[in-house]
Amino acid sequence: MRLGIMNKYEVMKMTFSLRAIAHMRSDFPAKFGVPRQSGLVPELKSTVVFTPEFRNPDTLRGLEGFSHLWLIWLFDRSVRAEWSPTVRPPRLGGNQRLGVFATRSPFRPNPIGLSCVELAGIETTGEGPVLHVRGADLVDGTPILDIKPYIPYADSRPDARSGFAPGPSETLEVEIPPALLERVPPSQREALRGILAQDPRPHYQDDPERVYGFGFAGMEVKFMVAQGRVVVLDVG
Repeated sequence: MRLGIMNKYEVMKMTFSLRAIAHMRSDFPAKFGVPRQSGLVPELKSTVVFTPEFRNPDTLRGLEGFSHLWLIWLFDRSVRAEWSPTVRPPRLGGNQRLGVFATRSPFRPNPIGLSCVELAGIETTGEGPVLHVRGADLVDGTPILDIKPYIPYADSRPDARSGFAPGPSETLEVEIPPALLERVPPSQREALRGILAQDPRPHYQDDPERVYGFGFAGMEVKFMVAQGRVVVLDVG
């Protein structure tokens, strides 16, 4: 039966298959270190590379007129066979359960993510047209299911309530010894500072003696946090 003549009850029973139209190329090989929301570290640069089927430049005609985009993507590192109606948001220290639909947890019935990013440019390459974006919160290789333009008059709601997440967490002071900062490419230094200032640690961990580490731009960054300050110990 064709979808066009199905009634609404038949459509509700359907299972839909989605395919990746593109993949994110970012500096994060793993989830640890990735900003908790898009836009928190606007210095972060990433690239959206389309799959061969969708490398037709006509699919992007008119996109250059928009400054920001919505990326709809798959939590491919968090796919589970089963789901729970409640989750423990890290924002609340992992100690309180809330309904899965009241959170942005990756552990969902359909593991779909939504991110607003800045469009920094469109480039024609050997891999077809690619999108250069800023402020993304996606791991390298994340499948992207769809792209839509951000429309301020419809998408922005300045007076909206934010529930248990009324604003971003306070940023931390970041200390990177000059000798270690020299190991970071100049184009990546402000992004690294922004990532560390957001405190990549899980909210429920606060051990001033613990050394943490995450991969970024081909480097392994090790750091400690104590008294509201991040101290970088090594960049290798």
